[in-house]
Amino acid sequence: MVHNKEVSTIISSIGLIFLGFLTAFHNHRADHLVRTSWAMGLLLSLLLLHLKVSKPGGLLGALLSPLFDIKTVAILAVFLAVHVSLVNVPFTSYDLFHKDWTNADMISHFLGGMTVWLMITEVLNELSSEGFIPRERVVVYSFILFYAIALGWEVAEKLSESEISFIHESIANKSRDVLMDTLGALMGLWMVRKKGYPYSLND
Repeated sequence: MVHNKEVSTIISSIGLIFLGFLTAFHNHRADHLVRTSWAMGLLLSLLLLHLKVSKPGGLLGALLSPLFDIKTVAILAVFLAVHVSLVNVPFTSYDLFHKDWTNADMISHFLGGMTVWLMITEVLNELSSEGFIPRERVVVYSFILFYAIALGWEVAEKLSESEISFIHESIANKSRDVLMDTLGALMGLWMVRKKGYPYSLND
């Protein structure tokens, strides 16, 4: 079934990312060309997957459930479009993420935290429907996995500072990043509990 609102959101996000691609080409930013190309390719692939392929059943279907859920993909699309636009604002030379307003990463961490938590929880929710995990453990397990990913990402960034010149963040900055990740995850929890979007938790 095609959800017109979500499909329109994904297509609009791809369009915004494409403007970023053109901007990166104009600004000779090879890193952003790669970033925007990867984002557009991913979203186009997921859109085609939704339109052309049926979700498999059983364990495989549960593990892949966020990729087949057009509502979840729409949220992912918004996150990617916002993130790449912060790294290089379309039609400008501004890099809000790394140079001109480094606090912009709070936006990405909030949206990224929400998106990652929603995707993790959707998998666990589907696994509970298949009887692989208890329903009452879905939220607890989701936050355990969420923090494993969030903290692992911050550790990986810290370890890569010697290799990537523009990554030099203090412990306070890392703590703020995890806080914004957490606020995003809590927003995701509110969405599924109160709004039933992009899915409802099994109770």
